[in-house]
Amino acid sequence: MKMAVIGAGSWGTTVAALAARRQPVTLWARRTELADAINGGENPDYLAGFRLPYGLRASTDLEHAVSGVEAIVMAVPSHGYRGVMADLASFIEDGTPILSLTKGIEQESLKRMSEVTLEVLPTHDPTKVGVLTGPNLAKEIMQGQPAATVIAMEDLDVAGVLQQAFMDPTFRVYTNRDVVGCETAGALKNVMAIAAGMARGLGLGDNTLAALITRAIAELTRLGETLGGEPATFAGLAGVGDLIATCMSSQSRNHRVGVELARGRSLDQIIEDMRMVAEGVKTTRAVLDLGAKVGVETPIAEQVGRVLYDGAHPREAVLALMTREAKREA
Repeated sequence: MKMAVIGAGSWGTTVAALAARRQPVTLWARRTELADAINGGENPDYLAGFRLPYGLRASTDLEHAVSGVEAIVMAVPSHGYRGVMADLASFIEDGTPILSLTKGIEQESLKRMSEVTLEVLPTHDPTKVGVLTGPNLAKEIMQGQPAATVIAMEDLDVAGVLQQAFMDPTFRVYTNRDVVGCETAGALKNVMAIAAGMARGLGLGDNTLAALITRAIAELTRLGETLGGEPATFAGLAGVGDLIATCMSSQSRNHRVGVELARGRSLDQIIEDMRMVAEGVKTTRAVLDLGAKVGVETPIAEQVGRVLYDGAHPREAVLALMTREAKREA
């Protein structure tokens, strides 16, 4: 299976490297100097020190990248996804499987990336548009540490082919049909990871983090099911699995944002210092808008939003959560 991965950040490069162990892969990068470095065997901007497989080649030409491929993997941040997909549109055949790695929601439309794909490509086969998601920290996977993920796509036969394209002894891939649930879980957990980072940055302990993650699972599931996701998805790799990894790990960009906010740095300073996108910063507003639209309470996301957008201190957010009206666990 000849494959193209669109986006040469840390996760796009990692997924391209996984796939390139079994088949030829072209990785699209925006910048010529980055593409040249990748063709030299390393991505110094995002994965310095990791050697890339010989089957991986980089290009800055979108048409060249997707020419003759049998699958396209999108690794573009949510705010740039629609534009890149529009640039690709005339080069993509209607039956080509498209897999998104993007864990975000488009702010203006409140759409998931699979929905954006099908808006830009209205004649494309919707059963072949899906998502790869799970507790996948790029550097650990590049180190060969055991990890697992899930590919969600309506056409399970195609999902099975993609599953085999990525599987190896250190990377286990599962499949399911719940694109809505998997995409929603992947986007919402980034917001919860900012909250977890705030807790760590305030010096709070494991009891606090355990309570936060548990209530985050409830919030994520409540909103995700209302939007059409299946309950089991939120208890799996796309839900609980990804949430735990992102909330617990200092490698998580969203977690780091929360830590730095709690230490008193401004959001502008934090973003300026980060080389990579923290999707939760933008996704929080979309999650709040989605919750309001469908009438679902999102108390943790609301407090993250107060800190990100209204200048509230993380300690205020913790107090607001702890002094909410008493209720039954649900």
